[in-house]
Amino acid sequence: MSLPAPTIIETPRLTLRPPTADDVSVFDEMHRDPEVMQYLTVVGSHGGFSAAWRTVALLVGHWAMLGYGQWVVVERASAQTVGRVGLWNPPGWPGLEVSWMIRRSHWGRGLATEAARASMDHAFAVVKADHVISIIRPDNARSIRVAQKLGEVFERSEMMDGKEYHIYGASRNGHQV
Repeated sequence: MSLPAPTIIETPRLTLRPPTADDVSVFDEMHRDPEVMQYLTVVGSHGGFSAAWRTVALLVGHWAMLGYGQWVVVERASAQTVGRVGLWNPPGWPGLEVSWMIRRSHWGRGLATEAARASMDHAFAVVKADHVISIIRPDNARSIRVAQKLGEVFERSEMMDGKEYHIYGASRNGHQV
């Protein structure tokens, strides 16, 4: 089966583009920030250059295998990579996830919401998903606010890797499951 090439999305302030090997050093920097990493659903070591390389390889592989995935978020005004956002749904995952990770220096500017909304729109319009979720630690107030701004509502709690996560979700038709 031939999958489409990864999509580039433009929002008012951002460009969402597919990840490349050139992104490893930026991901390494973000992964070394304990405040950025404290809430992510990560299995195994998430620090260091090797972990950043594995992350980029996972993201590229997800695109190659499923035809959609996570984008690198670039702020157009500064041309700076500010994070990653997008769709994640490996086998056994609780559902098609819209997730985000933004550099701490760019928190509080609405960039996660802007990029995640574009990802959600892509999930419904292009991937043809009927429902999306976001997996968020219960004490991650910032991400809960982003999910709520996207129209996601709390659906359930799940234990993953020995930690409690809350599943927020939204449906294409606006009805919750």
